[in-house]
Formats: sequence, C-alpha cells, structure tokens
Amino acid sequence: MLDDKRSHGLWELSSPPPPPTVALRGAVSADVVIVGAGYTGLSAALHLAKGGKTVIVLEAVEIGFGASGRNAGYVNAGLWMMPDDLIATLGPVHGNRLIELLGEAPREVFALARRYGMACEADHCGTYHCAVGAGGLKQLQARQAQWSRLGARVELLGPGETQARTGASGFTGSLFDPRAGTIQPLAYARGLAAAAIGEGATIHTGSAVTSFARTDGSWQVETAAGSVRADWLILATDAYSAGPTAAIREEQVHLPYFHVSTKPLSHNLRKTILPGGGAGWDTKTILSGFRLDAEGRLIVGSCGALRGVGTAIHRAWARRHIRKLFPQLGEVEFETEWYGKIGMTPDHLPRLHMFGANAIGFSGYNGRGIAPGTVFGRELARLILGEVDIEGMPLPVSSVVMPAFRTIREAYYEVGAQVAHLPIAPA
Repeated sequence: MLDDKRSHGLWELSSPPPPPTVALRGAVSADVVIVGAGYTGLSAALHLAKGGKTVIVLEAVEIGFGASGRNAGYVNAGLWMMPDDLIATLGPVHGNRLIELLGEAPREVFALARRYGMACEADHCGTYHCAVGAGGLKQLQARQAQWSRLGARVELLGPGETQARTGASGFTGSLFDPRAGTIQPLAYARGLAAAAIGEGATIHTGSAVTSFARTDGSWQVETAAGSVRADWLILATDAYSAGPTAAIREEQVHLPYFHVSTKPLSHNLRKTILPGGGAGWDTKTILSGFRLDAEGRLIVGSCGALRGVGTAIHRAWARRHIRKLFPQLGEVEFETEWYGKIGMTPDHLPRLHMFGANAIGFSGYNGRGIAPGTVFGRELARLILGEVDIEGMPLPVSSVVMPAFRTIREAYYEVGAQVAHLPIAPA
C-alpha cells in the first residue's frame, strides 16, 4: 500500500488494494525484464505475457508509485502539441502514425478496463478543454480545425453550452472530445498489474534496480537481494527514474502539479457539475482542471507543489478557484490533497530510446501518460513478439539529451506557480 497521503491522496483512499507481490529474492531468468510498474511497464507486461513470453517486472516501491498513481486521471486522446505541429516535427510517417495511434488510445484503455473487470471508475464520457478569454477560444478553434481535418469528431462549444455541460462559469467556449474520459488512475495501474499477473507475468515490488548490464548476449539486472537474466530489457521508469535509470529523469524538466479533493458533494450539488460525466481543464499557461470522482468528490488541480510556502498559497487558490467556477457550492471542505511531478520534454513529445541491444523504453509523457503509456506498452510488446520492427514504432529512436538549465527551470516553475496563485495575480 502507498501510505504517504501527500503523494497519492484521494487515489489511495478510494482504490482497491494492489495485487499481492513480494520483493525479488535470488537469481531468476525470463524472456523480458521490465523496470517500472507504471502504465507503460504494466501494459507491456500484460501484452507480452498474453503473447506467451515469460515476464518479470521490477518496481522500486509499489505498483503505481510514480506518476501513474498521482495524476488527474484524464484519459486524453493525442498530445499537447497540435496535430499540424506534430507532423511538422516528426515528419508525415511518424507524425501521422502517432496521431492515429494516440487518437484511438483512450478506447484501448477503456477496453482493457472492461475486459479485465477493473474497478477503476472508468468513465468514457469525453473531456472539455475550456477557453479562457478570446485568446483561449482562438487556440481551441485552431485545434478543432486541425483535428476535424484528420477525421476526429471533436466539437467546439459556445459559452452557454460549455456552462450547461460543465457547470463551470466564465469560459468563452470549450472543445469537447468524445474520444476521451476519466479513470481512477491508481486503481487502473493496480488493475493492469492484476491483469498482467493473471496472464502469467511476475511483479516484484520493493525491488529497486541497482545495476543492469549486457553480458554473454543477455541482460543481467541486479537488485539488492536478487537478479534477473533476460533476453530483453524494458526501462519504463519515466519521470520518477532513479539510480541506474536516472538519465531518463534528467532528460526531462519536472513541472510540479497538485490536486485537492472535497468531501463527497450532496446529490443535488453534484448534478450541477459535469452532469454528463467527463472532466475539464482550461487554456491558461498555468492551467487548472476539474472533475468528479465516482463518489461525487470535486477534484481540482493546477501547477504547483504542496510544500513550504506553496502549501498555503495553492490551498487558498483552490478555494478561490472553486468559488469562482462553482459558486453554488459555497464554502467547501477539503478531504485530501497531494502533489507530484510531470516530466516535460523541450518539444512536448515523448521519447523512444534504445539503451543497447534489446533494451528499449518510452518516456517523456508531458502530462499525458494514461492512454499513451497503455498503447506504447502494447507496442513494445508487439516489437518483442516480432509483430512489428523498430521502423514500425510510433516514434523514431532518439538519443538521451540533457536539457539546459534543468534545475533552474524547475525552481522557476515552482515559484512561478506560487506567484500565479497569489490573490493579487491576474484572474
């Protein structure tokens, strides 16, 4: 179990328990060893085991410990980057391939949840990207035009329809994406783990990797109390990478992000917020989002870390923000609060890295980890199973490149979020 309420908050409170696991002891072997029990690693384990491979997953702490157990639970289609920019950056082959894959990725998430009976509050009811001011609406108009040209049935809503569907006041419009939805993110990670174990995979928690090396044509992965020898190595640690996988973390600039949740709202009040389900977030640079969980708790999140002076600043901002969006709620009582970090790449695109022969991993999800992580894990499995070659992957292979002034930029983001959330900051 994850006992730190400041890191996993509501999700630990409301998630079913994880499947039983133990730490690795002794020397074992497998076809594939996977480091990291988040969405990517667990999806890869599930699909590899289903494909007949012997799979061992090594997790330093617990299933869903990293971003998979801390995020907002938005199952989005696509990436932050607009489709036209994505194609211009990656080229038409990988650009269009990635757009198609991630456009359908939420469907894969909800299909897996249904197929394996995951108790993860899966809600395939769409999301609302809400416009702030004329500039925000112009941005959404461009997104709608580009997605529509690609065949996505996204819908641009006016301010009245936006308020009717979300219950939130003050937005100049919104972009409704019916492909998307929400999920209980930690429960989904635990559901993936249970499904992978059910298909034959083995997961060892409390098993931090201390080293890995390729010797005699296979990978030797060491932990404090054991080792795994395997033909293939998948590194799936992403923003919470440490030890021998730290370069994956250091390639990203971390953006802190926090959430608060209210106690369950009354039936009458919860009917006034997102009555058709889904979730919303805005077009501000320091963005914020809102959704309900299955018990009617309002969850609000934004950039910032709940530590030091930031704790009081962000908590007070959340109260003001809720009063502004949903004045019908009056004063609310918070039940949980927690925060984590989003790994950002310079161009807001994920990365596909090779770490040697038969060693591979995706990383750099930029706050879009649930659906991409699920399908990227599946694609890694297809590669190892021989169903696709490296040229058929959704991203080209790239080298690990360290960003300039990473620590300075991370400090700037944390302080900048505090300034933005002060009462004197512009609305």
